[in-house]
Amino acid sequence: MFIEIFAIVLALALLIFLAYRGYPVIIIAPIVTLLAVIMSGGLLLPSYTEVFMPYAANYVKSFFPIFLLGAVFGKVMEMSGAAASIARTIVQTLGSKRAILAVVLACSVLTYGGISLFVVAFAVYPFASAIFKESDIPKRLIPGTIALGAFTYTMDAFPGTPQIQNIIPTNYFGTDLYAAPLVGIIGGIMIFIGGMLWLERRRKQALAIGEGYGEGHINEPENNEHQSLPNFWMSIVPLVVVIALNFIFSRTGMSVKNWYDATILKETYNIADVSTISSSWSLIAALTIGTLVAMLLNIKRIKLKLASGLTAATAGALLAIFNTASEVGFGNVIKTLPGFASIQNWVFNASNNPLVSEAVAVNVLAGVTGSASGGLSIVLEVMGSQYLQMAENLGISPELLHRIASMASGGMDTLPHNGAVITLLAITGLTHRQSYKDIFIITILKTVTVFILAFTLSLFL
Repeated sequence: MFIEIFAIVLALALLIFLAYRGYPVIIIAPIVTLLAVIMSGGLLLPSYTEVFMPYAANYVKSFFPIFLLGAVFGKVMEMSGAAASIARTIVQTLGSKRAILAVVLACSVLTYGGISLFVVAFAVYPFASAIFKESDIPKRLIPGTIALGAFTYTMDAFPGTPQIQNIIPTNYFGTDLYAAPLVGIIGGIMIFIGGMLWLERRRKQALAIGEGYGEGHINEPENNEHQSLPNFWMSIVPLVVVIALNFIFSRTGMSVKNWYDATILKETYNIADVSTISSSWSLIAALTIGTLVAMLLNIKRIKLKLASGLTAATAGALLAIFNTASEVGFGNVIKTLPGFASIQNWVFNASNNPLVSEAVAVNVLAGVTGSASGGLSIVLEVMGSQYLQMAENLGISPELLHRIASMASGGMDTLPHNGAVITLLAITGLTHRQSYKDIFIITILKTVTVFILAFTLSLFL
């Protein structure tokens, strides 16, 4: 049994190492998967064509519209200058005395409005740099500040967020994006307060020793203070449209659940329970309309670069979803190997409560893969039905499973090899040595918050 467990651990270790070194997950995931299969005495080609590929393809089928529409919406908001307009207005309104808060809130508004994390980092960085320089706050604190606003509570904690980490659990638990709203709001507030206290503490420490913004930095943005950008109120309309329509299509009489006859869905499209897909439908509709609104409001600004922008957005969406789908294929092959039963028992035995066990599993896999969506997808593909059965036996709402899983995915995922972290540091022209400490503290804060919520809920359920 040792060799079977070692095969899985080795495959995970190689996946981390090679991803960290920049090798494409689309290629390395099947390679390390098949290495584990060989070491475990499994059948090579059947494992690849009949397990890895079907699960990867099913993930693409389920989530590609979300990845694509999210990327297109974000790109349109970026090309039009609407995202930059929102960021600049919030930063300038709060002013240099509240520079950190201004950047955090700017990131939060954009992320919660449906703009992808990468677009948010690009849009906010120029204004963050300007206001940090004006306030003489060390530039090295910018990545941690952006991470708090974009990579935490608005990514997966606050109910209704249209980010993929909040969408994935809906397909496994039959929930919607507003699952367990009170738990999400409490957790989000805890993360926001804790993160702000840490960043302000770091700012005061720098002030005490006379450390300012610093000199000789790379990737310094041009002074765009007087850059022509769309009106703030017009810029925020598409975000409001996405948020409002997503709620209307999810939780009102106009819900997508009521758009089609249940009998036709079952007999013609093999959809036995529309609740397992209605959250995706509602977000597809909301993002589509939001994107059209963003285009119409800014048609003069984007018409000359629309074709190239859509091409770039599509390429980004394809890369993102196939990376994650490869990780899902990896996880589903691993679960068929003899050694996985021992690992699975260890995870389940971490706690008798499915919320705690789920938090452990998602955090570990998100950390291993360096991907919140990848780790979350692997765990729910492999053990989602077991967690749901455990929760039903204990009278625990699937909504709580959704919220804990979603929040846990955004915990240890931001280890040094995480793609978003690497991209954020590249955008700001900083290194892990300079800025990762603050990102890591926020990562720990997020992880601790999830376990506090999970343990607290386990005491009362």
